[in-house]
Amino acid sequence: MILRFQTLLFTFLLIACEPMEPEMAALSPSNLSFEVMIDESISNRVTVEATADDVNYYMFSFGDGSEKLRENSGTVTYSYEEAGTYTIEVYAHTTADVFISETKNVEITVEQTSDFEDEGFVSPTEYAGYELVWQDEFEANELSNDYTFETGTGSNGWGNNESQYYREQNTRLEQGYLIIQAKEENFGGSDYTSSRIITEGKREFKYGRFDIRAKMPYGQGIWPAIWMLGANFREVGWPNCGEIDIMEMIGGQGRESTVHGTVHWQSNEGYANYGHSKTLQGETLAEQFHVFSIIWDDNSIEWLIDNQSYGSIDTTPSHLDEFREEFFFIFNVAVGGNWPQYPDETTEFPQEMWIDYIRVFQQP
Repeated sequence: MILRFQTLLFTFLLIACEPMEPEMAALSPSNLSFEVMIDESISNRVTVEATADDVNYYMFSFGDGSEKLRENSGTVTYSYEEAGTYTIEVYAHTTADVFISETKNVEITVEQTSDFEDEGFVSPTEYAGYELVWQDEFEANELSNDYTFETGTGSNGWGNNESQYYREQNTRLEQGYLIIQAKEENFGGSDYTSSRIITEGKREFKYGRFDIRAKMPYGQGIWPAIWMLGANFREVGWPNCGEIDIMEMIGGQGRESTVHGTVHWQSNEGYANYGHSKTLQGETLAEQFHVFSIIWDDNSIEWLIDNQSYGSIDTTPSHLDEFREEFFFIFNVAVGGNWPQYPDETTEFPQEMWIDYIRVFQQP
């Protein structure tokens, strides 16, 4: 017994005295180089291609105050918001703490796609039996406090497997228009960016006539929408809060001539939806401005385009109680998703939805 204990002790001492293997330091990357290419057709968009040896991933800083972008492949596309000279810095990483970097300056000019004629239907500023209770003609230099930006990729691509990352930078006011721009650029792990703005908690309405004059984008996978959600969305969730789609358009495959108006709600049997659509003859919704409207009261919701009705729903059944509460507005341009599917080689970027005005009329 004593001999066995001594043998075990001797073995333990031998193991304890063996030298520890030194930790291997991470090998630093080397031979970092990169090229910056300015898009010939879109002067504010650049593509950066980086290469290095012994690299695990790259980080890109574009010198405009935006957050760094991470990309494993070494190639990234980015769009600047303003003209100027910027310093692009590329980092080649082995680990978070082991990296090398290089910088280059780039001269950016920003060309806005503002050369177009304001053609199309214009709605009146008054209707018999109604009062104008709120409007935004977008004549200011920036959005008012009536709006909030929703950013990021949402849950499951905003519930629809959409491909874009929503950013504030993709919205601007110009010449009296609100413009939401969808871009093909890598940001936050997404291949596209766009914007989504809401009036939740700021401008919420129950019943009335709602007119929004807008010109649509186009292209496979492009999905602009002007719609509303019940103001109790945060408490009861969707679809229990109800949803009113004033206008949706699906891009590509000849679908840009059709406007869709739909409602979604929670019926006695579960999720339900109902809607109508109208297809224009000889033109698309991207060629000129149209006025998209609903007339909503305690009995029905009616959809109109250029003051022409194309469908309605009777909301008097008790299981449509969602539509007897207040709702807020949402404006967005999605890229990809379950309904439109995804951009392909025919899709041109950037794409923009232009909104001339929003007007809300209610009965006194």
